[in-house]
Amino acid sequence: MKISLTKGKSEGPTKLNAFDNALLDADIGNVNLIPVSSMLPPDAQEIPLPKLEPGEMTNCVLSHQYSDVPGDTISAVIAYAQAEEMGCVIETKGINKTKQELTDEAKFMAEYMIEKRQLEIINYKQIIQTHTVEEKASVVAALIYHNPRRH
Repeated sequence: MKISLTKGKSEGPTKLNAFDNALLDADIGNVNLIPVSSMLPPDAQEIPLPKLEPGEMTNCVLSHQYSDVPGDTISAVIAYAQAEEMGCVIETKGINKTKQELTDEAKFMAEYMIEKRQLEIINYKQIIQTHTVEEKASVVAALIYHNPRRH
């Protein structure tokens, strides 16, 4: 299975528009996102995000945060940890949390999920998107699962 990480941020006139604009910034704004739980098959391989067809049904793990308080720093994090047998995807988010707090939180959750399955991490990766709110803003981070027939 192929996977991709992506992230985006944006302002907008409403909560929905800020979220939609952040999805567009992440290059996933023209597809139907289907939230799934957080497991990866053992053969998962990360690739750059390919062009997705408008309206495509797209499985993902999505982290998103919104705020309409000027000056807030909003963040969204996606991470994955792979063991030989399988992998786990982690999402977290926050308002006015430091990057270090959020990346530490994601790493802790990944380690816990893998250890709980009595496995060992062989690969770990994370992305974080942050933004300082001007009026109404949203950030997103996503792990996209690709349709094996297309990619």
